[in-house]
Amino acid sequence: MSIKNGQQQPTTNDMTAPPAPITLLGTPVHPITMVSTLAAIRQFMREPRLHQICTTNPEFVMTAQRDPLFRQILEAADLCIPDGIGLIYAARWLNWRWQQPRLPERVPGSELIYHLAALCAAEGWLPFLLGASEGIAAATADILQGQYPALQIAGTHAGSPAFEENDALVQMINESGANLLLVAYGAPKQDKWIYRNRDKLPNVRVAIGVGGSFDFVTGKSIRAPRWVQNLGLEWLHRLLHEPWRWRRMLALPKFALRVLIARHR
Repeated sequence: MSIKNGQQQPTTNDMTAPPAPITLLGTPVHPITMVSTLAAIRQFMREPRLHQICTTNPEFVMTAQRDPLFRQILEAADLCIPDGIGLIYAARWLNWRWQQPRLPERVPGSELIYHLAALCAAEGWLPFLLGASEGIAAATADILQGQYPALQIAGTHAGSPAFEENDALVQMINESGANLLLVAYGAPKQDKWIYRNRDKLPNVRVAIGVGGSFDFVTGKSIRAPRWVQNLGLEWLHRLLHEPWRWRRMLALPKFALRVLIARHR
């Protein structure tokens, strides 16, 4: 890896196809690293269709248990990256008796966005930043262009995933010339938005739901220190700083309980 602007920059020489996903509580997750994620994206960008990437975490898995459409979207996605330390532990616990693949590392969407910006700058790709609160996508674009001067942004817009805005957003993205799309409406809204518009965006080659990544880039949300991340306690750090998320965080103990039950079975 190389270092640029304080961010580790993975090399992307491996152009092999992503490995087959493993299944956690019926939800597919690809055993992939940051390096191989970027390699897969480079390959996807060469192919003449939209590829959907989901940043899967335990909340995704639990939502998929009760939302058939979201489960269908995850199953149909071209790549479900493991964005959540709970998935790493769950794969170890559930596969401990069998020689099944585990998840080699976490691939956080909040870090992936910087690597994507560097890759877009190097390859001349044109990303469109969609979602988050008003002005956040534009501020994210300014910050990333400051770090990567060669980066060109096709456009930014907040909007919403509401059906009444759908056609206008699709037209805006198509007219911008974007070939890579980052959608920050939060799961599962962002993933459903991409899924229902996958055939309406002929120029887009890769579309990723990035959750709160724009908020992290702009400093609206603060990432946990690296040592807290390494302990697997980033969720606690975020809960302390954003206590209104407590209802969403209830998915974590439910996920852990379901994993334990599945292991004993």
